[in-house]
Amino acid sequence: MKETTPAAMPPCFDRWCKRFDDIFSHQAQKREFRNYVGGLLGESERKNLSQMANNAVGVTYHRLHHFLTEAPWSAPEVNERRLQVMNKCSQTKISRGFTLILDDSGHRKSGNFTEGVGRQYIGEIGKTDNGIVVVTTHLYDGSKSLPLDIELYQHASSLPEGKKDFEFKKKPELGLALIDRSLDRGYRPGLVLIDAGYGNNTTFLLELEKRKLKYLGGIAKNRKVIIASVGGTFKEIRLDNLAKSLPSKDFTPIQLNLEKKKTVWVASIEVELSRLEGKRTIAIVMNASTFDEASDIDYFITNVDGSTATSEWIVTTYSQRNWVEVFYREAKGWLGLKEYQVRDKRSLLRHFILVFCAYTFILWHTLTGGLRRRWANKPLNTFPEALEAFRTAISFRFIEWLNHNRDVFLAYKASLGFVWA
Repeated sequence: MKETTPAAMPPCFDRWCKRFDDIFSHQAQKREFRNYVGGLLGESERKNLSQMANNAVGVTYHRLHHFLTEAPWSAPEVNERRLQVMNKCSQTKISRGFTLILDDSGHRKSGNFTEGVGRQYIGEIGKTDNGIVVVTTHLYDGSKSLPLDIELYQHASSLPEGKKDFEFKKKPELGLALIDRSLDRGYRPGLVLIDAGYGNNTTFLLELEKRKLKYLGGIAKNRKVIIASVGGTFKEIRLDNLAKSLPSKDFTPIQLNLEKKKTVWVASIEVELSRLEGKRTIAIVMNASTFDEASDIDYFITNVDGSTATSEWIVTTYSQRNWVEVFYREAKGWLGLKEYQVRDKRSLLRHFILVFCAYTFILWHTLTGGLRRRWANKPLNTFPEALEAFRTAISFRFIEWLNHNRDVFLAYKASLGFVWA
């Protein structure tokens, strides 16, 4: 059953899309931009090109496909405009000193014809499988979580010359390039949050420090650090052995207010590391009060001053990375981030940026209260609530459109039956 038509989209959607019109050189591009973003926001269970075209009256597959793969428009330019739109409104403006979260996410993809696909670790399923991985940067400022940039990680097996191919770049290289994009815009974060895949890379940390950025990240348990021992001498020790040697009184219980509250035990200590000048603060976080009882132990590193980087600050600040997981869950579950019918890198990145646009549209209206005033009877505090309000608006206006287009209504009645009518 077709669920909507571009003619029945709420006025707020067209007003928002008009902010992008001057980027597109042809009227057809402006039209398909609205159709594609509208399809991502629609109620269809699948968000691939075929399903989005089938679910809307007046939208065709070949036009959507041409827009995504062949039409001459720039995805980076659309992404820049998206961020400019957010920055022009007082409720949505990007705050100074925000936290920049660098992360990567993967999803399964069968076959070997799609660019970037390869057998690699997929965090979504927690194991190695055939799939695609993207590296992304996100903003979190205490009131909103916003995706900034995205880049496709091209696995060595997907390139003609493997790791020797000039297009091959490791994830830390891609991450630094994305961070530099934010700095070039004038978006200087107060802190960069990274997981152990980046935090354990000394070269990456040195590059962050060259850019005068503060960071907090995971680090591997087998990483060796230098600590002061009895008698003023120094010794090198693995982090897991260091954690095992600390008395239980060194660990402080801290309650984290996440989606599910939990208590962790944290010990922090200043150490030195090879290739890094000066001291860094290391935190050991366990899910039990003693090392022997703990079944989950994490290690963190930061170059933030020790007077600020207390045990409580480290765990509560690092918990902000949960907002990235929330974004991926919403973008994949509601907006079809991992659903597409294209294979080349340019088209993939276009799809990802259009998903960012759909997500930002809902976020913008959530923060400004536009959807709440007419299409909801309660505060819209979460992305799913705001999206549901917008879909209510689409359904309401589609029924009105059908009433004024009886020929379409009668065709629907004939094909779907009296109960639906």
